[in-house]
Amino acid sequence: MVYQWYPGHMTKARRAMQEDIKLIDLIIELVDARCPLSSRNPDIDGMGKNKSRLILLNKSDLADPAANRRWCAYFESLGFGVLEINAKSGAGMKAIQGKVQEVCREKLERDRRRGILNRPVRAMVAGIPNVGKSTFINSFAGKACTKTGNKPGVTKGKQWIRLNKGLELLDTPGILWPKFEDQAVGLRLALIGSMNDEILNKEELALSLTGFLKDRYPAALTERYGMSDAALAEGGLAVLNAVCDSRKCYKKGQEADYERASSLLLEDFRSGRLGRITLETCPEGEKQA
Repeated sequence: MVYQWYPGHMTKARRAMQEDIKLIDLIIELVDARCPLSSRNPDIDGMGKNKSRLILLNKSDLADPAANRRWCAYFESLGFGVLEINAKSGAGMKAIQGKVQEVCREKLERDRRRGILNRPVRAMVAGIPNVGKSTFINSFAGKACTKTGNKPGVTKGKQWIRLNKGLELLDTPGILWPKFEDQAVGLRLALIGSMNDEILNKEELALSLTGFLKDRYPAALTERYGMSDAALAEGGLAVLNAVCDSRKCYKKGQEADYERASSLLLEDFRSGRLGRITLETCPEGEKQA
C-alpha cells in the first residue's frame, strides 16, 4: 500500500502559514512522541529560519519512556528547546511558559535594549494533523479556545489566542507535505492516525503493526491478547488470527473477521492499551534538522 494523503486545503493552509510566519517570534511545533521525526513536517524548518523554536513531544504518555529521553536529547543537540508533554492530561504543561522565555531570551533582551517593554511573545503552534495542537492550546489556556477531535483536519483556519500578557498563540491547521520520500514515514503517520483512515487498508496496516510489535514489543501482544509463542513466532496472519480468537472477532460460521480485528488492534495501539510504544529509533549521533 502506498501511504499518501494531501487534500487540497493543505496547499492553501501552507501558503497561509508562510505569510503568518512573518508575524511571529517563536514556532511551537508539536510532534507525536511515538514517531517524533516522522511526525515533523520538513517544510516547517524551511519556513521557520531565524525564528526561535520549541518542540513538544506530545502524547509522551503513549511512547516508550527511554525513547522519549533519547529523542529529547537528540532535538536539544540540534539547538531546539524540547519538552515532553501530554496535552490531554496536562502533564508537562507547567514547564512550557518558562521554556518559552528560555528559547526567546535573545529576542526579549533585544526588545529591552530597544526600549520595547511588555510586548508579548507571538508564537505559532504548528504540526501535522491529529498531533494534538488544539488540545494543547485548550489545556495551556485553561479553557476551550479551539475545536478538538480525534481525527485529522478538525482545525480549518487560523486563530489568535491571548494566553497572558507575555504570550499570544496562533493556531494553524495541521498540514502534511505533498509526497513522502520514505514510505516508512507514511506508514508511521497512518498508524498514529494522522491520515484519513477511510483511504487506508486497515488489514495491511494492522499486519505492518504486528510485524513491528513482534520484533520490538512482543510482550505488548502476549499481555494484551494472551498470544501463544507459536503464533508470535509465526507472525503475520497468525498474529491477527490470535487477535480474532482473543476478542471473538468472527463472522458467521466462526470465520475470522480480519477487518474488525485490525480496527481493534489499531485502536488498542493508538489509545495506549498495548502499552507505551515508540515506532522509530532515534538517530545516534546523526544531526537532522
